[in-house]
Amino acid sequence: MNADSIIALLAAVGVPPEVVSIGEEADNTWCLVYDADPESPGWEVFWREQGNRYDWARFTNEQVACHYLFGRLTWSQVVRGVVGVLPVDQPS
Repeated sequence: MNADSIIALLAAVGVPPEVVSIGEEADNTWCLVYDADPESPGWEVFWREQGNRYDWARFTNEQVACHYLFGRLTWSQVVRGVVGVLPVDQPS
């Protein structure tokens, strides 16, 4: 999973594309942006609202950042009841 593939993967679990911004900050979205700071480059994941960052996390690896964002947003779908554990048939 990477920044190019995460939108399609999130859509597969019911996360609308308009709540995620890849590569740039946008209000009222979960953002995944690359910080090219020469001393400490990395990937940042956060919720942005009214120009502020919330629940900010930073990673040195793109795949780890994407998995983190995917996990957070998939969990929100589980809590909403959109996705979840499939029922298991009980033996008779």
